This record gives sequence, structure tokens and C-alpha cells, in this order.
Amino acid sequence: LKGGALIDDPWQPLADDTALPADGAVIVSFARWRAERDVLLARKAGLGVQLKTTDPVEELAADAAHLGLVALDFPKFSDGRAYSQARLLRERYGFIGELRATGQVVPDQLHHMRRCGFDGFEVAKGDPVTAWRRAVHTFSAVYQPTGDGRAPVSALRRRLLVAAAD
Repeated sequence: LKGGALIDDPWQPLADDTALPADGAVIVSFARWRAERDVLLARKAGLGVQLKTTDPVEELAADAAHLGLVALDFPKFSDGRAYSQARLLRERYGFIGELRATGQVVPDQLHHMRRCGFDGFEVAKGDPVTAWRRAVHTFSAVYQPTGDGRAPVSALRRRLLVAAAD
């Protein structure tokens, strides 16, 4: 699910023991990325890395501009570590590629995932398009600043006060 629509996924997950294809966008494990970093970065095709919640996201910081996708795993719906990884990638390390939520992606959490910078979702249960529409329109205002670019209520209040003073 991307941009509120189901899309054909151009990314091919690649097992650690599978030969690297000459072309085509691939997603490799963090362990494989660590072991074959130079070879992977030298490819002309798209490169994505799948992170577990225990993988140190800061190790991708120097190469964030060279990655087209980072997939972050939600091993169970109550494990929120991927939210922190997402915010670090977007806000601290400047990652601009696709940030994909995988694993136990619960439709009710799509809004919060978007706020943290996710823009791609592997939703296994239910109707993902309906869940997306509901998530996008659930909240009209936000309180915390994040990397999604939405102004928090405090900034909107300041704008109203400035406009009223003029």
C-alpha cells in the first residue's frame, strides 16, 4: 500500500544465500548489507535494506542517500521500536526514499506510522485501502512535531495570534 493505493511492488526481497541479480530493485537483510555493503552500493539498480527492531539504524546513516527503500519490521503490533527507527531515519539521517512498514502492520496504526515517516505499508489483514482512507482522515490536527511536515497545533495557534495582531 503506497499513497493510499495498492501498487505492484517493484522491490524483490532477496534471501542472504541468493545470488545478487545484475539489475532490478532488491531488498537485502541488514546482515547482508553489512557483509556486502561495497558491492551492493556499486550496483546501478535500486537498493533496499530490511531492518529488524534490534538492528542499529545509525549504521545506515552514511549511506541513507544511496538507499531507495528501508523496510522496518513490526514483529508484533505492540512493539513500537520501528517507530523510533523511522523517525531517526527521516529526521536525523535525512532519509528520503521509501520507508516501508512490514510485519504486524495493523490498519489502526497507519496514521501514527505516517506521522513517523512511513510511506509504504505491507498490510496483511482487512481492506488496506479503506484502512488508509480512515487513517488519513482520522485526525485533523496534530500536537507533536515530526518529520511528516504537518504543523502542530502550537504553530497554528501562533499563526492565528500573529494574524490577529496585524
